[in-house]
Amino acid sequence: MHQQIFVNLPIENMASSQAFFRALGYEFNPQFTNDQGACLVVGENLFVMLLVKSFYQTFTDKAIADARTTSEVLVCFSCQSRAEVDALVDKAVAAGGTTPRPAQDLGFMYSRSFDDLDGHTWEFVHMVDASQARG
Repeated sequence: MHQQIFVNLPIENMASSQAFFRALGYEFNPQFTNDQGACLVVGENLFVMLLVKSFYQTFTDKAIADARTTSEVLVCFSCQSRAEVDALVDKAVAAGGTTPRPAQDLGFMYSRSFDDLDGHTWEFVHMVDASQARG
């Protein structure tokens, strides 16, 4: 089994992206953060590397997708409550993000999403476990 995950995302502006995610309450690992890339800590052993597009391009010969018009990946995180889902998305919208679709309430699962400043979609879900579902 793998020990950590690093999701790499291309971004336009390092300062704006860091300010956006700090407004959501996230922190960056300074050991792996500079003007070309920033290590966003999203959980224990869960990291998102925000890479300025010119630096991101050094890792691939493929064209970089414009996340505002093309979807390549959906990043989804679990939350401990519906309130946590709502709080994160509300903070993202207040910091300049947008909501690509309405909240989804399936009873056993509640989800909301936002698009960040570069158009990457971030989803947050709260799932009711079997013991909660039984009441």
